[in-house]
Amino acid sequence: MAASPFSANCTLPKSIAHSKSVHSSKGCDFGARVTKLLFLQHPRLVCPRRNFYVRNVASDQKQELKEPLADEVPGTLDTSVPDSASIASSIKYHAEFTPSFSPGKFELPKAYFATAESVRDTLIINWNATYHYYEKLNVKQAYYLSMEYLQGRALLNAIGNLELSGAYAEALRKLGHNLEDVASQERDAALGNGGLGRLASCFLDSLATLNYPAWGYGLRYKYGLFKQNITKDGQEEVAENWLEMGNPWEIVRNDVSYPVKFYGEVISGPDGSKEWVGGENIVALAYDVPVPGYKTKTTINLRLWSTKVASEEFDLCAFNAGDHATAYAALKNAEKICYILYPGDESIEGKTLRLKQQYTLCSASLQDIITRFERRSGDVVDWGKLPEKVAVQMNDTHPTLCIPELIRILMDVKKLSWEEAWNITKRTVAYTNHTVLPEALEKWSLELMQDLLPRHVEIIKKIDEELVQTIIDEYGQEDLHLLQQKLKEMRILANVELPGTVLELLVKPEEDPIEEVDTAIEESKLVDEVDQPEEEDDPEEKKVIPQPDPELPKMVRMANLCVAGGFAVNGVAEIHSEIVKEEVFNDFFKLWPEKFQNKTNGVTPRRWIRFCNPNLSEIITKWTGTDDWTINTEKLAILRKFADNEDLQSEWREAKRRNKIKVAAFLKEKTGYVVSPDAMFDVQVKRIHEYKRQLLNILGIVYRYKKMKEMTPEERKTRSVPRVCIFGGKAFATYVQAKRIVKFITDVGATINHDPEIGDLLKVVFVPDYNVSVAEVLIPGSELSQHISTAGMEASGTSNMKFAMNGCVLIGTLDGANVEIREEVGEDNFFLFGARAPEIAGLRKERAGGKFVPDARFEEVKAYVRSGVFGPYNYEELMGSLEGNEGYGRADYFLVGKDFPSYMECQEKVDEAYRDQKRWTKMSILNTAGSYKFSSDRTIHEYARDIWGIEPVVLP
Repeated sequence: MAASPFSANCTLPKSIAHSKSVHSSKGCDFGARVTKLLFLQHPRLVCPRRNFYVRNVASDQKQELKEPLADEVPGTLDTSVPDSASIASSIKYHAEFTPSFSPGKFELPKAYFATAESVRDTLIINWNATYHYYEKLNVKQAYYLSMEYLQGRALLNAIGNLELSGAYAEALRKLGHNLEDVASQERDAALGNGGLGRLASCFLDSLATLNYPAWGYGLRYKYGLFKQNITKDGQEEVAENWLEMGNPWEIVRNDVSYPVKFYGEVISGPDGSKEWVGGENIVALAYDVPVPGYKTKTTINLRLWSTKVASEEFDLCAFNAGDHATAYAALKNAEKICYILYPGDESIEGKTLRLKQQYTLCSASLQDIITRFERRSGDVVDWGKLPEKVAVQMNDTHPTLCIPELIRILMDVKKLSWEEAWNITKRTVAYTNHTVLPEALEKWSLELMQDLLPRHVEIIKKIDEELVQTIIDEYGQEDLHLLQQKLKEMRILANVELPGTVLELLVKPEEDPIEEVDTAIEESKLVDEVDQPEEEDDPEEKKVIPQPDPELPKMVRMANLCVAGGFAVNGVAEIHSEIVKEEVFNDFFKLWPEKFQNKTNGVTPRRWIRFCNPNLSEIITKWTGTDDWTINTEKLAILRKFADNEDLQSEWREAKRRNKIKVAAFLKEKTGYVVSPDAMFDVQVKRIHEYKRQLLNILGIVYRYKKMKEMTPEERKTRSVPRVCIFGGKAFATYVQAKRIVKFITDVGATINHDPEIGDLLKVVFVPDYNVSVAEVLIPGSELSQHISTAGMEASGTSNMKFAMNGCVLIGTLDGANVEIREEVGEDNFFLFGARAPEIAGLRKERAGGKFVPDARFEEVKAYVRSGVFGPYNYEELMGSLEGNEGYGRADYFLVGKDFPSYMECQEKVDEAYRDQKRWTKMSILNTAGSYKFSSDRTIHEYARDIWGIEPVVLP
């Protein structure tokens, strides 16, 4: 409840209000002045005053560095630990002197902001101490570039990592509030969508916890992807409002900004140097978010870029003349770059905006990285040592432009030669592949890129020329048919004429025609034949000249550029990494086998067990005899020896039931549906996509419903295992088929949930606007989790790891990390069904040949949907996608029909197991015990050791 209005009668000097800036000219000497309120769990660092400069890499302008960083030394340490009284005083101070709300009542929104700002004080001191120490030691650092960071709420995670949860809970009680109620006021940061962004956030948490020197870089999206509403028409997208009330965790760095250019032209100097001039110029401005480690002072940084233009770009004359659109056109063009995550790219404007986003992330981040490298290097910069101090990790293909951008900066700004810049880049940048889907391996129009980034196209063409020469060296010219095939598959530039220097090698002289080669080249569609004057002695003599196909677009293949320009390429699960090597990039793997690695994904056990599931955490700590499992997850395996213990099983079931009651209350609040906590909670929450096969799940539910309707009331009661089937996830705004699936799920739910004959025996609930905070409620209360993608199509998945950690039994295919999860938790504790990855291509070929015979149950369920039982909406397009023999998006490309009978038989085994609660509880315990491998701490150790070459740095 809200407390009475209060006046913050603090003894804290008002000068603290000016001490928020990390690495500012104010330094961090305020720490000693505010001992009572600016508290640390660990020793406090008191630093001398210092001044920093930020170099603008593109223009090479800089401010003077008044005091060298290398001369700075840590100050004195304070080992005091804050108590609830000092925390309460700090919260009261921020409510009055750092106000985001009007004076008056101390209500929940105000309490949240004041509490967050209080926590941020602690983080700032640790944050400054961390980076002062890194600067002093000049350690090698990893920089993680990602278009997504799905952070979730920060307050409970921060105070949990600082081990201050109890103190903050007590302080807020003194002020009339409950910690959980205050924390619920926080809006999830709308910086990501799915597993890609959540993985990036888990990695930052692990990097800080393990004391690795690292930064994250991303974009500060004003409206995120979208906020999802569920209406009678299905999914409705509206702009996310996460920044509407401000973000207490971020600090704007008005002194850290970099120019970013688009369009223009490239001018060559008399010495061969290049200068990119003209065009559209914007500014990328830094916003910093602290990322605290668990039980450590180490606090690393997530730097997010926002875009703007200089004030003089506002056309005041046009505005006063009434031409308002012209007046602020430049401002809006800059700002819209960071409006939306993944703007629709059906139009050329949408494609242009996406490419602008990607280049902004790459350019601003690399300029910042190079500025930091130069500052640490002192007066003399040895660029050859850049790979010894910097590792840049590209999270998927979105940051691919890092490669040509780093070369551009080194050549055009720092005046290195091509050979030097290319060699440095190849030793600095690494690439994580997250998909095997062809449409997700980005390709950009060469024409668009030439227009938007003309200098980068020059560089990419040079890289492509180097790659072509490498391919020729590898395969030789004896078998020109083979060589042309390899060039077609491996080149960065698709359907683009070969460089002149290479073309000469493939042109056969008139006097030496090779008919076989002519035929092969004609079949490969890479060449046209140019008739030569006929000679009496050889009328068929011809010259072979490779030409692009005018009917096909010229494209830049970003994944190929990543592999060519990166020193490491990794997949994110064992099966995925094998597919990457054997299928997706097989030719590159044969050329550079040493580049390819596997790094199975992981999730942070702090957020995904310790903080989101305190009921289970207490039991784990009790039965393992330590709370060290939160960092050393291999200690979860201790639970295996107690899996049959009746006392543990009883406690385990009680914890699960408490979590299910919480889920039931949440579902009622969000959807209005009332569900029974006595039913099995069956959950599938992830991005809506045909390959993830939410359609298979809901068709299975429809079949279950139909069979229940055919039973007598007594049969339903005795033969049915009650289930609550929960869905969540967003369909991309322009993905029509995915949106049909959302509509179908909600229609099925509306019918089943209001059927009095069924009652609590079956419920179907679609949770709107699925995000991290929703997951933190659903996952602890789940009992069966569905990870049922078509085998070979999911790179890894990370929600499967979160569910297993929380004692949820999985049903799934042998896809992504499911394979390794099943190995660790035991085959008997995982419900397996469906075709295997090596079978998929053959099954699709069989379908195309008209040889597929659908299961009678599958035909029955489709007919039932078409009968109109779930409402008047026409689901012919959705059902039709599962029929026919040809065509992507039809002919059941994702093999729903093939796997349906196996899936339904596996669900019968699920029902059988759930009836035996002792057996089910043992399976649940063994899932948690076997999940130890899937900590992001393990993954980050492997990245640090095998790719980045960085070492932990523990603050003194």
